[in-house]
Amino acid sequence: MPTPLYSHYLAAGGHVSTDSRQPQAGTLFFALNGPSFRGAAFAAQALEKGARHAVVDDILLATADPARYTYAPDPLVALQNLARHHRQQFRIPVLAVTGSNGKTTTKELLTAVLARKFKVLATIGNLNNHIGVPLTLLRLRTGEHDFAVIEMGANHRGEIAQLCEIAQPTHGLITNIGKAHLEGFGGAEGVALGKGELFDYLTRTGGTAFVNTLDARLPSLAAQVPVILSYPRLMDNYPATLLSATPAVVLRLADGTDVAAQLTGDYNFPNLAAAAAVGLHFDIPTAKVAAALAGYNPQNNRSQLLRTAAGNELVLDAYNANPSSMAVALRSFAARPVAAGQTKLVILGDMFELGEDSAAEHRALGRLLAELYLPQILLIGPEMAGAAAAATTIQHFTTKAEAAEWLRQHPVRSRQVLVKGSRGMALETLVELL
Repeated sequence: MPTPLYSHYLAAGGHVSTDSRQPQAGTLFFALNGPSFRGAAFAAQALEKGARHAVVDDILLATADPARYTYAPDPLVALQNLARHHRQQFRIPVLAVTGSNGKTTTKELLTAVLARKFKVLATIGNLNNHIGVPLTLLRLRTGEHDFAVIEMGANHRGEIAQLCEIAQPTHGLITNIGKAHLEGFGGAEGVALGKGELFDYLTRTGGTAFVNTLDARLPSLAAQVPVILSYPRLMDNYPATLLSATPAVVLRLADGTDVAAQLTGDYNFPNLAAAAAVGLHFDIPTAKVAAALAGYNPQNNRSQLLRTAAGNELVLDAYNANPSSMAVALRSFAARPVAAGQTKLVILGDMFELGEDSAAEHRALGRLLAELYLPQILLIGPEMAGAAAAATTIQHFTTKAEAAEWLRQHPVRSRQVLVKGSRGMALETLVELL
């Protein structure tokens, strides 16, 4: 027998909302609280816009009008519990994807490959946190989906464990362990333990782990998982070979099939190999796996290859940045061959959420830039001041507006350009100047 809240969810056709500013159209509205507002104050507005019912933490409101309101001490917990209950109605593979770098790209590659055989529900964008994962699960529909790919993000210990309890994955994949969200995780070891909570869950529940053996930390984190499927080394379950990374990745699958992808950088090879491994495990023919990988064209500021009207070749990787992803992106870009008369330009923005390690990590980035001998480097943001003194080819701008003005006064023509920074820097807005 459905719980009262689940009955409201079903009556709403499975449509859920958490933002009263958006059209509601018969949704079940959860009045979530924020750091500076109480969601219940906006519940009436959501109902006026067409919401069918509202979940609020105002017991007086819910008691006075039970036809329109349901009381929950914490509407967020109610949302999470509803998502867990809904997920339990499905006996389908649920693949959770986490990691320090590349998880969204990997999720999208997985979705492209799995869609060749399954009706896939996947995380939209990066709705991968304690709110986004429940909202994704509540989009599951009987008859419409027979596979789910759930991206899980975290910036502190315990978060992946909580998301696993909600999503209850049958399979899991950690892209890699790197220096991301060091502030919340309390250092690199905390990152490994936090991401490893996915494999801990699979160990307890008898699940299956896909393990990237190119990251030396992952096999030990997965050691107790009942079923381990490894990639992409020669002796792994699903081997793959990197043939080229410039201008885009070319890889060879186990049966000799070559795949020319539309992603740049050797750091994307493990992401492509992961999607191939999962697809092959679920009995998708190699030809279909290869076609899906080759057909994936990123449109989300992640490893995008762009050619501009000014004749520049851009590697736009401006969705996120941390010390690990910066290092691999820079080394890959530095190794790219250039045409006659062509030179390289690097535009980097601050790396966020590094806590007390921020100054040291930005200085280390400066040392790496000096080692790579890149001809011209523009660094943007106050944190990048620590990297700016490392090489004479570096120019530092405290704000993005200052960098934009410099680019207007010094037009960039016929260059190879890498643009990378943390999401808050929004460096993709500089593309119009390139």
